Amino acid sequence: MVENLKEEVLRLHAQVCSGLADPNRILIIYSLADGPRNVNDIASKMELPQPTVSRHLKILRERSIVRADRDGQTINYRLADHRIIRALDLLRAALADQLKDQALLATQVNENLVG
Repeated sequence: MVENLKEEVLRLHAQVCSGLADPNRILIIYSLADGPRNVNDIASKMELPQPTVSRHLKILRERSIVRADRDGQTINYRLADHRIIRALDLLRAALADQLKDQALLATQVNENLVG
C-alpha cells in the first residue's frame, strides 16, 4: 500500500514537471498569476497564435496546473494553485545563482588565461 502511494506521488510529480517542460507554458502560468484570462487575452499578451496557446492550455489542464471556467461562451483559465508561482520563482532563483557561479568561474578562467 505504501509503495503504491509512493509510486502515485512520483507519477503525479513527473506529470506536473512535464507540464512545465515548455517555456511557453511557463509564460502562460505567469500570465495567469494576476487572475483569470481567456485564451485570446493570453495569446495577445504573449504574441502567439491562439491555437498554440490553446494546445498549451490543454496540457496544463490535463496536469491540473490550470482550471477552466465557462462564463457564457467564454472560457476563462486560472491557476489551480498559486503555489506553482512560488515554485517557479524558487527555480528561477536557483538558476540565477547557478548563472552567477558560472559567470564567476568564467571570469576566473579568463583572468588565469590573460594573467
